[in-house]
Amino acid sequence: MNNNHLVIMAGGVGSRFWPMSTAECPKQFIDVLGVGRSLLQLTYDRFETICPPENVWVVTNKNYAEIVKQQLPEIPAKNILCEPCRRNTAPCIAYVSWRIKSANPDANVVVTPSDHVVMDVPEFKRVVGNCLKFTAETDSIVTLGMKATRPETGYGYIQADLTCCSPRNKEIYRVDSFKEKPNLETAQKYIAESRYFWNAGIFIWSVRTVVNAFRIYQPSLANIFESIADVYGTENEQKVIDERFPECENISVDYAIMEKAEEIFVCPASFGWSDLGTWGSLWTQTKHDLMGNSLIGNGISTFETRNCIIHTTENKQVVVQGLDGYIVAEKDGRLLICKLSEEQRIKQFSGQN
Repeated sequence: MNNNHLVIMAGGVGSRFWPMSTAECPKQFIDVLGVGRSLLQLTYDRFETICPPENVWVVTNKNYAEIVKQQLPEIPAKNILCEPCRRNTAPCIAYVSWRIKSANPDANVVVTPSDHVVMDVPEFKRVVGNCLKFTAETDSIVTLGMKATRPETGYGYIQADLTCCSPRNKEIYRVDSFKEKPNLETAQKYIAESRYFWNAGIFIWSVRTVVNAFRIYQPSLANIFESIADVYGTENEQKVIDERFPECENISVDYAIMEKAEEIFVCPASFGWSDLGTWGSLWTQTKHDLMGNSLIGNGISTFETRNCIIHTTENKQVVVQGLDGYIVAEKDGRLLICKLSEEQRIKQFSGQN
């Protein structure tokens, strides 16, 4: 366990849960589920028995560093790494990988987004522990593949070779290929076959394995972080990162490493996962009343209302009558009433960038 490290990527600036989330406080820092913990905090909580707090790292935008400190006081402040600009997931992961390697070259690492939800936490812990054991014993990269329950066009897919599992672990299979977000017809074809899984963007590897992968497949990126190895953990680290990080190519880890690596595996899993990219996905993942409504907050009453998600944060009485398939959400004086089917237009309605 002392060699297990957790990396939480928390630099996103999305405001898709407006009016709750904004560019100043994106969704990873808000209590989307109404449970008293933000998505970032829930992500941290899931790994409580997997790695100690001193081995938890958060990579975030400079603007959000103080929010991370407030929400995760358990982790050392030096483990909050600040990106001076956005450069996608590959530079983010490269930076934290070299940083962890400088502290513990034997580290075994899980990388996860900060804004996803998991409903079956015990099963999640079992799967992650299983994969960590596998990567500790091999030079392999493992990604988690979510068993698809519908023809989802908003997720990328992983095509697995299910004809033969790994000799070391019967739940882990080789990856045949990664697929981009499909159209509906293609997604329906994927669902008809059992070898396609949603790409959850959760990666597990030893730090040696991922650093070597960057050296092989992204040498220019590797050279940047190799060349500043002497500043990791020093007072000059942030200054040097501010200077060198903008040199990094804007590229995802999927393009940079995952689609090129040879020893890459997938662990198919089912633990109630969602990336909560929309109000609709939140409605899907939360409990419903007899009329299909998801009610998050206090003092909510509904009449002749069905298939709605109603989210409140203030201690105000809210009464909704006669709606079908709507979002009703309020925060800090902002109120949204919108058809679930039209939520992609929220930015247009609200003036969000």
